[in-house]
Amino acid sequence: MLDQITPVLLTFNEEENIARTLSQLSWAARIVVVDSFSTDTTLEILSRYPNVEVYQRIFDTHAIQWNYALRQSYTTWVLSLDADYYLSDELIEEISQLTPTATAYSIKFKYCINGKPLRGAILPPRLSLFNRHEATYVDDGHTQQLKAEGTIQTLKHSILHDDRKSLKRWLWAQERYAILEVEKLNQMNPRELSMADRIRQYKVVAPLLVLFYCLFVRGVIFDGRAGWYYAWERTLAEIVLSLLLIEKQFKSPRKQPSVFNRDYQMSRS
Repeated sequence: MLDQITPVLLTFNEEENIARTLSQLSWAARIVVVDSFSTDTTLEILSRYPNVEVYQRIFDTHAIQWNYALRQSYTTWVLSLDADYYLSDELIEEISQLTPTATAYSIKFKYCINGKPLRGAILPPRLSLFNRHEATYVDDGHTQQLKAEGTIQTLKHSILHDDRKSLKRWLWAQERYAILEVEKLNQMNPRELSMADRIRQYKVVAPLLVLFYCLFVRGVIFDGRAGWYYAWERTLAEIVLSLLLIEKQFKSPRKQPSVFNRDYQMSRS
């Protein structure tokens, strides 16, 4: 089914990742890349691939950007990828043999630190392969969710998530992501929040739980330095979110009784 699929990617300053991702997409007749006006060598790298078509658009939200990208596809089926996703040979073979019986397919991830796959991570599976006529993206905090009609199935093999960008760039991104997550947590009905988001509202406890979960539940403690790096990275992201939630509380005006109400209550006593 590979000849029925258009890979779709978003980019912004992905020079450390994009060539590695594209190296596993040589089977695609056409690849759609929507770039948010990169200032590094991303566009130069993209120009080396004759099957890549680049569209530039100012970034507003993930969902709007992704939906724009989907509209540039000529095929019914799309493979939605971040610029740091690397398709395993096994996954490519599985997709090539696929006879679609679902609207969308969920794909699991193996998280990598500098190319080393970890035995576990907190990254959930993602609906990456789908019929674009039966699906649309909606914003969800700092990222997006795909809403697909019909049957959803899960593929056996995984995508490798292998981001080689610098720690400085990662920290910059985490602050932006955390700000959007705070808005989501404060605006949504608490009953509609996922269990993970409810735990995040326990601001002091949440980072410690993330550290414990990564190390011992997901087992990255057995991945050596790479595992510890990942665990501390995720914990730091959670600390940033907790600090922003606390800051939001500090800045929120507390409701005070008006002077009129106080005077009225005194006159009644």
